[in-house]
Amino acid sequence: MTTSSFAENALILTENEVDPDSKTTSPRRRVKRSTWQTVIWFIVLIAITAVVLYPLVWLFLSTFKPNAEFGQNMGLLPNNPTIDNYIKVSEGIAGVPMLRFFGNSLLIAVGSVIGTVLSSALAAYAFARIQFKGLGILFAAMIGTLLLPFHVVIIPQYILFNSLGLVDTFIPLLLPKFLATEAFFVFLLVQFIRQMPRDMDEAARIDGAGHLRIFWSIILPLIRPALITCAIFAFIWAWNDFLGPLLYLTSPENYPLPIALRLYNDQTSSSDYGATVTASFIALLPVLLFFLVFQRFLVDGVATQGLKG
Repeated sequence: MTTSSFAENALILTENEVDPDSKTTSPRRRVKRSTWQTVIWFIVLIAITAVVLYPLVWLFLSTFKPNAEFGQNMGLLPNNPTIDNYIKVSEGIAGVPMLRFFGNSLLIAVGSVIGTVLSSALAAYAFARIQFKGLGILFAAMIGTLLLPFHVVIIPQYILFNSLGLVDTFIPLLLPKFLATEAFFVFLLVQFIRQMPRDMDEAARIDGAGHLRIFWSIILPLIRPALITCAIFAFIWAWNDFLGPLLYLTSPENYPLPIALRLYNDQTSSSDYGATVTASFIALLPVLLFFLVFQRFLVDGVATQGLKG
C-alpha cells in the first residue's frame, strides 16, 4: 500500500513537473521564433529602404561636390564640400533667374491641377448620372483614348496651336486640361460616382435641385478623396512634364524647371554637372513635399474604391 501510493504520488509529481515545463518551453520557442522573424523582416525592410533612398541621398550629397569631382569621386561623400553649386543655381542661367523657372513650373502645375480636377469631375458626373443618347459610345470612345499614344496627336495639336499663334505661351499646355482630355482621371471619377446611391440625387430633385446644384452640393463633397488623388497625380505629371514644354515653349523666360535643367548641359561644350545636380534636387523638393503632405488623402482615395455605397 505504501509503495503503490508512493509510486502514484511520484508519477503525479513527475507529470506536474513535466507539463509546466512543456507548456512554458513551447511558448518560449514560439516567442523566440517570432522574434527572429521580426529581426529578419526588419533587416530586409532596412535594406529595401536603403536601396530606394540611396539615389535621393546621393543626389543631395552630390550637390555639395565641386564640378571637378564628378567622374572622379564616385563615392557618396564629397572630398571638398562646397555650396558654390547652390550659389550658381540661385543666379540662374541664360539671363533668367531660377525663381522664374520655378514660378513657370508652379503656374503650369497648379493650372493643370485646377483644370484637370474641374473638367474631369464634370465629365465624370455626366457619364455617371445623366442618361443621354450615345452615352455608351462616347464613354467607350473616351476609354479608347487611353490606348492612343500621346505622340500620335503631337503634330496635329502643334499645327493647330501654331496656326492660332499660341506657340511660346502656356495656353497649349493648360487649355487641354480644362477640356477633360485626361481619360484616366475621368474614368477614375466615374467609377467613384457610380458607387454612390442615387437616393440622394432623387431627394435633391424632389427639393427642386438641378444637375448643377446636385453636382456642387452633393457629389463634389462625397468624391473628395478621389479629387485629391487626381490632384496629386496631375500635379506630379505636370511638374515633371518635359516633352510638352519642349514643343510649345521657345523663350528661356517661359521655360519650366525640366527644360531649364537642359541648359546647364547645352550652354557650352563642357557640362556643369554640379549645377545640374543641384537644380535637379531643388526641382524634386516641391513634388516630394506635395506628396508627403497629401499622401494620406491618396491612401484614402485608393482605399475607398473598394467600398460599396
